[in-house]
Amino acid sequence: MIQTDICIIGAGPVGLFAVFEAGLLKMRCHLIDYLPQAGGQLSEIYPKKPIYDIPGYPSILAGELVDRLMEQITPFKPTFTFGERVEAFEGNAQDGFVIRGSEGTAIHCRVVVIAAGLGCFEPRKPAARNLESFEGKGVNYMILDPEKFRGRRVILAGGGDSALDWTIFLADIAAELTLIHRSTEFRGAPDSTEKVMQLAAEGKINLLLNTNITAVHGDEQLRQVEVAMPGGQSRILDADDLIPLFGLSPKLGPIANWGLNLDGNAIEVDTTDYSTNIEGVYAIGDINTYEGKLKLILCGFHEAALMCQSAYKYVYPDQKLSFKYTTVNGVNAF
Repeated sequence: MIQTDICIIGAGPVGLFAVFEAGLLKMRCHLIDYLPQAGGQLSEIYPKKPIYDIPGYPSILAGELVDRLMEQITPFKPTFTFGERVEAFEGNAQDGFVIRGSEGTAIHCRVVVIAAGLGCFEPRKPAARNLESFEGKGVNYMILDPEKFRGRRVILAGGGDSALDWTIFLADIAAELTLIHRSTEFRGAPDSTEKVMQLAAEGKINLLLNTNITAVHGDEQLRQVEVAMPGGQSRILDADDLIPLFGLSPKLGPIANWGLNLDGNAIEVDTTDYSTNIEGVYAIGDINTYEGKLKLILCGFHEAALMCQSAYKYVYPDQKLSFKYTTVNGVNAF
């Protein structure tokens, strides 16, 4: 079981900045996120989008902001669990909490901070028969370790940047690689599209356009993928792995069943310290709601700072917190 002071659910920009504020107060953090990397929406959806309201940066790309935040928190040595959704929550502020992930990870902490942005990002799935029966048995919706697919027959599906980028990357890893797209036009970067078309022309990948996945088949593991081709013709493809990359949709997920006060898909908080109705549990960033709420990264940073000041009393109940400016005190790691 992982032991930490604060478990942060969500590794987006607000969750990352909370690590910095906690670190200044000598509190350790572990972050858990369903996505395969830190950064939340900034990394997964629009890494090249410019952001204009971060103090000190007239303009900064979303991906670069994530890199800067990671650099900022490095001295405090946070730990991470990626590619795992939080499934269960138990315990209390007096004895500590245990957060359990979908892949078996267990995290014991004194404080829980929900910084899940718009919620838990869940994969958009194709309408294919038997698909869910083979999840984790050959069907995956993200790639955490590319080496897992070395020497295997892999089918990717999608037409965005993620599908194109992984096609290019896995072309030299998979024994046989097929990209399926339901259209003839890709939504990704033109340069990536050109590279994929060149790989297909050279026979290094199979490219099936105007094609839809209709069913998957197998025994204990995925063995075949059935597709509908132009004109309605059906075709069976042998495969070890199917990776649909159709994007992600936000949902509150299991957090909705934790007994928190909710307003729609947002968590109600006390603006004194962004605590929830459950003692020892806080919510910061886009996941929370209160009168006058603005869904800005800047506001989430403010909430993270005040939250950590309050969380200190659970991690160090016998110590009195004395606020000091970093300009005077510096940034001291553990």
